[in-house]
Order: sequence, then C-alpha cells, then structure tokens
Amino acid sequence: MFEKLKKILNNSKAEYADIRYEKKTSTNIVFNKKDLKTIGANSTDGFVIRVLKNGGFATIAFTKQDDAAKALKIAEENAELISRNIKKPVKFAETEVIKENFSPILNEDPRKISMEEKLELVRKYNNIPLKYEKITTTSTAYFEEIREKYFVNSEGSEINESLITVGIRGRATAKERNLLQDVRIGSGGSDGFYSVKNQEENFEHKTKIALDLLKATPVQGGSYNCILNPSLAGVFAHEAFGHFSEADIIEALPAMRAKMQIGQKIGSDILNIIDDATMPNQLGFYKYDDEGVRVRKVQLIKNGILSGRLHSRRTAAEFNEPLSGHMIAEDYRFSPIVRMGNIYIVPGKTSLNEMFEKLGNGLYILDAKGGQTAGENFTFGGQYGYIIKDGKKAGMIRDLNISGNLYQTLKYISVVGDDFVLGKTGGCGKGQLNIRSCHGGPHILINNLVVGGI
Repeated sequence: MFEKLKKILNNSKAEYADIRYEKKTSTNIVFNKKDLKTIGANSTDGFVIRVLKNGGFATIAFTKQDDAAKALKIAEENAELISRNIKKPVKFAETEVIKENFSPILNEDPRKISMEEKLELVRKYNNIPLKYEKITTTSTAYFEEIREKYFVNSEGSEINESLITVGIRGRATAKERNLLQDVRIGSGGSDGFYSVKNQEENFEHKTKIALDLLKATPVQGGSYNCILNPSLAGVFAHEAFGHFSEADIIEALPAMRAKMQIGQKIGSDILNIIDDATMPNQLGFYKYDDEGVRVRKVQLIKNGILSGRLHSRRTAAEFNEPLSGHMIAEDYRFSPIVRMGNIYIVPGKTSLNEMFEKLGNGLYILDAKGGQTAGENFTFGGQYGYIIKDGKKAGMIRDLNISGNLYQTLKYISVVGDDFVLGKTGGCGKGQLNIRSCHGGPHILINNLVVGGI
C-alpha cells in the first residue's frame, strides 16, 4: 500500500502533500428489551489527501483509487485559490520523518471472536436488569471498530497503525408509577476483547442504582461544596476545560485566546491536568496522529498555571508552540482536527474518607449524564448522588445538574483525591465523532458549585 500511496503523491506539485488510506470495519449488536434489533458487520475504505501550496491549505476525501489523480488536482487547485484569498499564508511546524508499522498488543483479539460469542455476551448483560420487575426498558449494545491506517507524506514518512476499539454500552430504566429513572452502564477499551468480559457485577450494581433512585429524594437547588467522582471530574476536565486546550478552538476567539495564554494562572495551586495518549492499554491510546506526528504527553495545567496546549502542525506554527501529535480524524471520510486523547486530573494525596471529613456537609455526585458548554460556562448532569452530613452519607438524591463558570470553578477546586480512574467508554462529538476520546482522574472537591434542583 505504501508504494501505491507514494506513487499518487509523486504527481503533486505542492510544497507539501500527504495521503491517508484507511480500511474501517465496524461490528454492531443491539438489544432493546429482549428484542435483538441490530446485528452485523461491514467494511468500508477510502482516502484523504491534504496539500499545502503557496500558503494555501486544502483537503479532499475520496473512495476510489482510480480517482486519486483527479482528487490531487482538485486539492491543489483549491489550495491555490485559498492562497490568493487569505491574508496570512499557512505554515506547518517541522516534524520528524517516521517509517513504522505499529499494531497494539491485544488481550484477546476481537477479530478472532465469533459473532455468536459476541451476541451471547450482549444478551447475557441485557438480561441482567430485566430480571427485576421495576426495570421496564433496557438498551444494550456491543460495538467494535477496527481502523487500519496507512499514511504517507512528501517529506518521507510512511506509517501504518491499527486502532482496535471494543465496547459495551447499556442503559436501564426503572419505573414506579409516573417516576422514571435510568442509569448508563459501559465498559470497553483499545486493548482487546477481554475489556468487555466479566461485566456481570457492573450491570448488577448499576441496575441496583436505577432501582434505588426510585426511592431517592430530588436534590434541593442551591450552592454546595461538592465531591465529584472520577467519571464526573473527568467530564469536567474534558468538556469545560479540555476543548479550550485545543488550539484550533481558541485561535479564532480573541477573548478566549487572551485568557488561555501559556503561563496564565487559571486554577487552584493543587490542580494539575494532563493529556497523555501514550498510556498503553487505555482507551485513548495511539502512537501517531493522522498527520503523521508522534503523540506526546502534554501537561496542560501545572499547579494551576496553564502550561501546554494540544496542536496540529498548522496551529503549532501559528502559536509558535511545540507539536503534540493530537490531530485525529473520525475515519477515512474526514481530514483530522485537534482532539484530546486521555485527559485527566492528576491525583493528589487525600483519601476519599478524608475528603468526606473535609467536606463535612455537602453533596457527593457520581457519574456523568450528558451536558453542554457555552463559552466559559458549563452544565453537566450527574446520574445520582448523596447528601453528606458530618462527613457521612445521609441519603440518596436524584435529578442532579451542576453548572458554573470554568475559570471560577477551576479556582474552587480545593481537594484532589489520591485515587485514579480512566473511563472505559469514551466519545467526543467535536465536529466529528471520536469514540476513543477518554477522560477521568481522581475524586475532586469543588467549593461553591451551583446545583440545579427543586
């Protein structure tokens, strides 16, 4: 495949060009209640060409190899047009030339597991909540995505990397009279089929939470000191802060760019946030991004001070900052954009029991349930929580939403736990879907958090 891709690029008249070929195989099994709604697998493939010519940058996607010459010509013509209509020419930061074939180490290759075995596993998990009379609806799905990628550029890089992702996602809904409560259940990863096995206890635990929520008290709206568990703390790190660490988000927002200057104090002294897609066996792991740059660990916040940013070759040149290797495409249909890998708050030194003691009175909120951001402001749902009185759990609460301003909230983080959990299912919908975008961290204590309720 490398020779075919190099032959296509040999016809380029641009000062820089690259081409990515990708074969994508997807498997899906979906149950709604006891009904099998979807089962099947399909494979698709295609190409993306990117060219930089006279300071104009253009991309094109196509699916037939016979269209390569035409696609390259169109991309170069578009780059020429762009170059004549922009004030500032595009530049790429320099990067190393890489030649490598890389496949991850897998604990049980999902490609070697029969469809029958996958089906029975999903059926077994789906049936666990349905044993309970008050569970009225379930949705349980297995997904598997295999991306076999080949990348070649005019600088001499030749990279082949496989990304293999599996996951189980479920939802169980409990009902009593007119009250409905649901929880989300999931597991998976990028290191093999084993990551979706032995999840019976997980499904039983989450089902019990859904049933307990029928007896829980709606939260009283107000401002509270709150402990967030790793799931919710990770969503906060990803959604409220992480997107503003992506250079392509803030480069066209002067006010945000001014606030997100490297060296700016934006959080409490104890706050450290890292994006590290080099962590083996984690959902967000990869070795090279989709423009052929080796990914590296990036410290985004150090002791409350903004210390790093996620970049493409273009934005690294624009900001005059180091490359990070964070350009990721959903698949062969898309040119890559800047994305997070594994983003997390770095653990501190305080145990959860000690955090409850420090909290005294407040709320303990667990597991993310949707949310949105609008500039500096965020709103996230929590699946369930507990009232904390005198450092002890004093009753389950439901219907939880937390909101606030990013910069205020970063400074209100007063305690960071000593535990650490990264998510087993991920996802980010910035422009394109990235199912491997992962987040997590320790428990954190945030003061003066606004909690919506009755």
